[in-house]
Amino acid sequence: MGPHPAVAAIRLAVRRVLHDILTDHHSTTDAAPHERPPSPLVLVACSGGADSMALASALAFEAPKLGIRAGGVTVDHGLQPGSDLRADEVVLRLRELGLDPVEATAVTVGREGGPEAAARDARYAALDGAADRHGAAAVLLGHTRDDQAETVLLGLARGSGIRSLSGMAAVSGAGGRYRRPFLQLDRQTARKACMAQSLPVWDDPHNTDPAYTRSRLRHEGLPALEKALGKGVVEALARTAQLSRDDADALDAWAGQAEAAVRDNTGLLECAKLYALPPAVRRRILRRAAIEAGAPAGSLFARHIEEIDRLITGWRGQGVINLPGKVVAQRQGGRLVIRQG
Repeated sequence: MGPHPAVAAIRLAVRRVLHDILTDHHSTTDAAPHERPPSPLVLVACSGGADSMALASALAFEAPKLGIRAGGVTVDHGLQPGSDLRADEVVLRLRELGLDPVEATAVTVGREGGPEAAARDARYAALDGAADRHGAAAVLLGHTRDDQAETVLLGLARGSGIRSLSGMAAVSGAGGRYRRPFLQLDRQTARKACMAQSLPVWDDPHNTDPAYTRSRLRHEGLPALEKALGKGVVEALARTAQLSRDDADALDAWAGQAEAAVRDNTGLLECAKLYALPPAVRRRILRRAAIEAGAPAGSLFARHIEEIDRLITGWRGQGVINLPGKVVAQRQGGRLVIRQG
């Protein structure tokens, strides 16, 4: 008798991603033709919740069969009493699964961008640090199709364009460090897999705290949408994310190719040439220029890019436009200057 269907589903998802990681690793490893490349290390980011525990169990099962070393890291955000003890418990559970190396990393969560964004920034910084210390080829994240749907709706609420609607990428980070095997699986599959394997899970109270936007969306917004529109909203939103990502990637590539042609020999952007481009391409070039000048990507919203765009399409002698990160944009002699103010 085979494994429970939910267990089989999570293992298959992880197996596919591990094959991709192995292929990438072999293609970038300098080994003599007769030598076997060293085994890559793959870490799982685990909070102790159902999604990440299911992911950890699947990694522990599949990695040895492919000759991949498997480890884990849990991040202690320090936002709740006893979070350090909980992190120690997660470490023990990961070791019981056979993962090695395993570590808990404590972080200090700031306030920039709001509590959820600040916690996310601290978490990814910690995961980057762990991956660098251990020389990991990749870090697996337990985001599910439900998480993807929530991310799409949050992007829609921000009104930041098609890139926000594209949600989370299956592969992201420098060099494709972060992999998300569960983006095609729902949250219930991961929880059922944990139950079938008698894996203890921890339910983060923040996930049900209405003080957090994502929590309200999860427990109030999405159920209301499903009540009004019928079942299948989550699947449709996840599909929208993939279609939007394909479109956004194509437009980003177009903008990257077009950028060199709209700069003069000193590197400044020429307004007349920018004006001739389609708005979606032009605004991508403007956004990239603002980020290169020092504007934080996470603080640069659609309204900022629209203000810069009006220097191109609605020029009436406007003054300097202030952007996040103390960056300014202004039009001078038919050129667009974006720099530190």
